[in-house]
Amino acid sequence: MTNIPPGYSSVFPYFFASNAEDFCAFLVTGLGGEEIGRTMAGSRIANARVRLGTTTVMVSEATNDWPAMPASYYIYVADADTAQQRALAAGATEIMPVADQPYGDRQGGVRDAWGNLWWISQHLGEGYD
Repeated sequence: MTNIPPGYSSVFPYFFASNAEDFCAFLVTGLGGEEIGRTMAGSRIANARVRLGTTTVMVSEATNDWPAMPASYYIYVADADTAQQRALAAGATEIMPVADQPYGDRQGGVRDAWGNLWWISQHLGEGYD
């Protein structure tokens, strides 16, 4: 497929978040992301790009026309236990402790302060392979 910027995929999450500045900080501090770009509209984030592993996500400040809308995300990490503790230290709330799952992932779950659910998973190699 052509016309896709380097580091992006044909479909990627786009967050509208109240207090997008702090949400971007959570993506970096809590989930190990790297902010790779930001466009401002006055004092608000019009568009920030954060790389989480092999995926780039986009974040904008929520407005009346574009309200905040939480969702659920499945994120693969190298170490689910460490990643879950990092997210909790950054303010997330645990919704499921990390444990081995029958489908081959070691997984836990957290809810961030914006209402998003994050299924933090480490693939162990058995199950779906």
